[in-house]
Amino acid sequence: MSAIDDLPPLREVIRRHSLSARKSLGQNFLLDLNLTARIARAAGPLENATVIEIGPGPGGLTRALLAMGARHVIAVERDERVLPALEEIAQRYPGRLEVVCADAQDFDPRPWLGSTQAKIVANLPYNIATALLIDWLSIEPWPPWYDMMVLMFQREVAERIVAHANDEAYGRLGVLANWRAETKILFDISPAAFVPQPKVTSSVVRLIPRPAPEVCDRRTLEQVAAAAFGQRRKMLRQSLKSLGVDPARLVAAAEIDETRRPETVPVGGFVAMARELTHIRNP
Repeated sequence: MSAIDDLPPLREVIRRHSLSARKSLGQNFLLDLNLTARIARAAGPLENATVIEIGPGPGGLTRALLAMGARHVIAVERDERVLPALEEIAQRYPGRLEVVCADAQDFDPRPWLGSTQAKIVANLPYNIATALLIDWLSIEPWPPWYDMMVLMFQREVAERIVAHANDEAYGRLGVLANWRAETKILFDISPAAFVPQPKVTSSVVRLIPRPAPEVCDRRTLEQVAAAAFGQRRKMLRQSLKSLGVDPARLVAAAEIDETRRPETVPVGGFVAMARELTHIRNP
């Protein structure tokens, strides 16, 4: 493990502050500074960038972001035990690290950003990772206050995020994510890199917001995808009945056959069905 700054190794920081990862907070500390630096580099040039980091823990990724030149890192952490360790990093990089003690699910960064766009870079707590992503993909109005997300998920969740039609992992999350963003799995991280070791491989995913996704109402799109994938083994003519309209009108608008199953329908097909559903409900 190579040093990225002159601060103590993370294992020493954890030992000195008597830190231990808490399962209730979804914590798994990533201690390899080579890997944290790789994650930071994946966010592109960081000079003059503002970065939102969720769940910094003892600060391995935080240090990498700052060492790579991030102008301002806003680290959102609900675990008060790690605040002294983060304060040591703030002293090493004066004026560039701001630690906000808050629950990420209740945190609105816009008052901190003003008119500045940010990047979201994080080793997300596993227990809230998907919920946070959906919140960030559901921001209105669009485009959002961030121009990139580089996030770590369990491999299974990462596969669902990037999945397209005919992929085994394709579902509601893939429809929403790929409607609003360009998605890509960048690399995997072994369980052995974490303390404690999780039982699954992790993956780093990059999402770049599409400036102008195909036009449709987001909530309606989510309803159509939920109805279709709620009975994913059934044909659309059956699964879409739960929406309370004639499925034939929806599939006709998407120019697809009503005997198809949802995993074969591309994102554009779901968008077309959502637009038609909006038209039926609001003629």
